[in-house]
Amino acid sequence: MRRPTLTPRQEDRAIALGGLLGGLLLLAFKVYDHSEGVPRWMVLPPLLITAGLELFRRTRPILTVALGGVVFAVSIFTGALIATTIMYTDLLYASVLYGSARMSRVLHLSGAGSVVVLGSLSFLYSDAPTALAVVVVTVLIFLGPVWTGDLVRKHREEAETQRLRAEQTALLSEMDRREAVVAERARMARELHDVVANHLSAIAIHATGAQSAARRQRRPEDDPLVEVLRVIRENSVQGLAEMRRMIGLLRDSGGGEADESYAAPDLDAVDALLAKARAAGQDVGLDFELEQSGERGTLAVPVGLAAYRIVQESLTNTLKHAGPGTVRVRLEYLPQELRIAVDSPYRSGAGQALPGARAGMVGMRERAGLLGGDFEAGPHGGLWSVRAVLPRALVTEEGEGRA
Repeated sequence: MRRPTLTPRQEDRAIALGGLLGGLLLLAFKVYDHSEGVPRWMVLPPLLITAGLELFRRTRPILTVALGGVVFAVSIFTGALIATTIMYTDLLYASVLYGSARMSRVLHLSGAGSVVVLGSLSFLYSDAPTALAVVVVTVLIFLGPVWTGDLVRKHREEAETQRLRAEQTALLSEMDRREAVVAERARMARELHDVVANHLSAIAIHATGAQSAARRQRRPEDDPLVEVLRVIRENSVQGLAEMRRMIGLLRDSGGGEADESYAAPDLDAVDALLAKARAAGQDVGLDFELEQSGERGTLAVPVGLAAYRIVQESLTNTLKHAGPGTVRVRLEYLPQELRIAVDSPYRSGAGQALPGARAGMVGMRERAGLLGGDFEAGPHGGLWSVRAVLPRALVTEEGEGRA
């Protein structure tokens, strides 16, 4: 169970109230010096004033220790009360702890002077044992609280210094981490631009050249070769656009808003995906159907992007590996989740030896897993089935979803 904590103001009030009640209890039993000859009412004013000064021990350290010293000196002659003495030592302690460094030096000097003066007077007008007792008592009263306050203050300052140093170290580490991330993203962007994008550009250029050669040969538009060249060029151009989008996202290292030309695709572009898949799959006897149910509403951007990529990769795998038949894509929008299902004709062993085989499956599974969703794919009833379940909302650290 967590203990209740007091504010600094409440702590000062508690100290003042405790000292006052303790002093009144001692007064009730006449526990003070010269109790036989000093009436109780003369001991009460120093107690009340010292308790009142305790209320300002943090905010007015100079005023409280100056008035407290005068009141303590008066209390010695009117009947020294242990509660008044203890509260005065607390005022000395608070003045060193909450006051300035100069205040600490002044109290060290004045305390040492008080010890020397009172000890000397006791030695001159009394015996040595009495003088030694006076020195011990005055050191405890005037110097003990000052030394304690100075020690606590140094420890607090050292702890604050260590805290600031730790914060600076953490800040520098975070800056180094961010710089490393930015540098890695820039390196990835350069590699994508210089290697992959160049290859896609070469494919698009050669496909365009081949189309021009086919037109010069006066080949009809429905010629399979012309159709294949058109599909190659369209897909390479689309790949270049996707690559530029990815490069732009990598180079947008935070802070400002990303260029709208690099906006992430979402499920609004599924129809365009299916249209391109139909054009590419008609020669191999593939047909594509899309079925959507439920209210789409607003999806979180990462969810829409992941869903788009899963459908895109599923259609790509279908064009590579599926046999003739109908490919069915189903998108089911539920209140809390989005369900994706892609069923295509299955050819056992098709495409297993192609470079990068199964890399797309790993990517789809990772996209679903990063969002807290589920993914599975495999043969089922003569079909290759892809199933993905994505949460409609992202879950924040506080446990609340955000769209």
